[in-house]
Amino acid sequence: MAVPEKAKQTDDPDRSDVITRPKSEPSRRRTAGAFVLTFLILAGFWLVFSGKFDLFHLMLGLAACLIVAASSSDLLFPTGISGEFPASALRFAAYIPWLLYQVLRANLHVLYLAFHPRMMSLIDPQVIDFESRLTSDIARTTFANSITLTPGTITISVSVMGRFTVHCIDAPSAEPLPGEMERRIANVFKE
Repeated sequence: MAVPEKAKQTDDPDRSDVITRPKSEPSRRRTAGAFVLTFLILAGFWLVFSGKFDLFHLMLGLAACLIVAASSSDLLFPTGISGEFPASALRFAAYIPWLLYQVLRANLHVLYLAFHPRMMSLIDPQVIDFESRLTSDIARTTFANSITLTPGTITISVSVMGRFTVHCIDAPSAEPLPGEMERRIANVFKE
């Protein structure tokens, strides 16, 4: 019997017929809950953004959502849906209005800069670096996207160790980072 390259037989003489495989990364789990939730999220976005409500387009959109959810639900929820997910989703929903308010404030600040007679002296682009206390990938991604969604700031990079590099249009845009936004995201993901 041929033994595959990366597999080896056991050292136990009584179990020489058993082939052990090397341990690999844990596989992503495809669960029904993750599939259903992914489908509902996709269908909701499709309904909101498509603007087509006739039977043909509804069926086509739902079929596309089914296919995408079946093939990628493990990407959105790699470990499946845990018991803490509903509470985390509610905390995230409570974070969204605060983020929208920050986006509005930053829009007004950039508008002020753009129309100020001394615009060239007020705009002082800078790149800042800071360490984040966030540890999970989803929390860091949410933080990086929240920074980028706020006008006047763009996340340039995030290291594996949690070091953020952010471009800011001026010093007042850089002052609050990481600050309140990081604290709120840490609260959402209980970090």
